[in-house]
Amino acid sequence: MVIVKWALVVIAVVVITGLLAGQLGLLKGAPPTDLGVHDGRLKPPSKTPNSVSSQASLYPDHPQRTYAEIAPLPLKGDPDATLDHIADVIRAMDGAKIVKREPAYLYAQFTTRLMKYVDDSEFWFDPAAGVIQVRSASRLGKSDLGVNRERIESIRHKLGSS
Repeated sequence: MVIVKWALVVIAVVVITGLLAGQLGLLKGAPPTDLGVHDGRLKPPSKTPNSVSSQASLYPDHPQRTYAEIAPLPLKGDPDATLDHIADVIRAMDGAKIVKREPAYLYAQFTTRLMKYVDDSEFWFDPAAGVIQVRSASRLGKSDLGVNRERIESIRHKLGSS
């Protein structure tokens, strides 16, 4: 019985410490310095299962290619109108912030409410393919528990339903 009580105390301390670390911003991670479009490509997927990329197939030997694969977003009108629409959808999402909006490119950050983890998402109009390429990745952790995929699919749904 004493061991169970101590185990509960230890669990409570760990949870409270994690929450405090999150609220203090210690779990945000560092912003990537290599985002953007380079040679017609967004950054490759993460090496752990915590990202999605519509260009994952460009990296056939990548260890997370299969996990990361996601379809690009379709155009809804011209490219800039589509990216503006995506930006509007993102602005309405909890914890979202548009960091950069350039012609043919959009970069947003998503911060979780409780632990303050940050995910980085990029959207780029690929003129060769005629679609919006997307990459979304968690800064920290080995797994995102499917959060980045869910977020991009939610954006796809909202883009298609308007």
